[in-house]
Amino acid sequence: MKYTQEHEWLRPEGDIVTVGITQHATTQLGDIVFVELPEVGATVSKGDEIVVIESVKAASEIMAPIDGEIVEVNEELAANPALANQDATGAGWFFKIRPSDPSQMDDCMDEAAYTALIG
Repeated sequence: MKYTQEHEWLRPEGDIVTVGITQHATTQLGDIVFVELPEVGATVSKGDEIVVIESVKAASEIMAPIDGEIVEVNEELAANPALANQDATGAGWFFKIRPSDPSQMDDCMDEAAYTALIG
């Protein structure tokens, strides 16, 4: 997996990348009570606001970590936002994207660098 400074994780699987937020992010947010996911088929650019998260502590946005097309969203997460808290890097994934430029993931951190970031 790769990680962003904004506490997102990216898991490449063939030509699709699954994206979610890290356990560290869910701990900082507290209990997640609402998630607004992007539209399937939407074309997004790195830095676009594409997900809204509301927790007991704050509202937050997830920015697109790479350019591409949203190919799937986690409907189960929309129905049960607590999945992000319970299994951040598994069942709590947010969306799947088909990158238009996979080399953008080269800018992301590996696990060791992300662990150093969150200290």
